[in-house]
Amino acid sequence: MPCTDSMKRLMFTGCLMAVMATTAWLAGCASRNQEAAQSSGTTSTPAKPAPDPGVVTGTVKSGGRVVLPVPSKSRNWKEVRLQAARRLVAANPDITYMGKPPDLLRAIPVLTFELNADGTIRRVEVMRYPSQDRETVNIAIESMRRAAPFGNVSHLPKPWRFNETFLFNNQHKFKPMTLDQL
Repeated sequence: MPCTDSMKRLMFTGCLMAVMATTAWLAGCASRNQEAAQSSGTTSTPAKPAPDPGVVTGTVKSGGRVVLPVPSKSRNWKEVRLQAARRLVAANPDITYMGKPPDLLRAIPVLTFELNADGTIRRVEVMRYPSQDRETVNIAIESMRRAAPFGNVSHLPKPWRFNETFLFNNQHKFKPMTLDQL
């Protein structure tokens, strides 16, 4: 039997009515739950978000130097990168940002960090120099050195290296791109 325009309209109207009925039913459930909570004297308050267990916080010592806690043991390279990015932000609070990166970034240097077995930095290689503001490469390298060590990596497969991309905004503050990939 061919599908005519009137049958199509009838099917669309039926689907639309089903959606509207479901929406009304859900709204009724929500209002009854709210009325029940108000009559019992309790109010529903939004739960506070639990603190992120991976957030690293440092202690500021005299001279403005940040001292970080001992890094935790990572099970894989993804955890090493994530811990390094979090330590990077904690060690450099004055020159990092945590919000959404701007649409137009000032510079995007990409660095490779080769580590020693204990998680200290052995060597830094620049994979991508930004086309403008090449000084951001030095800022990124020094920031990473302040965040090291990144925990013992001797139990992980070699090579003991990972990349980090630094997203610099117009205020010369950066965000490790790893934190946007969670």
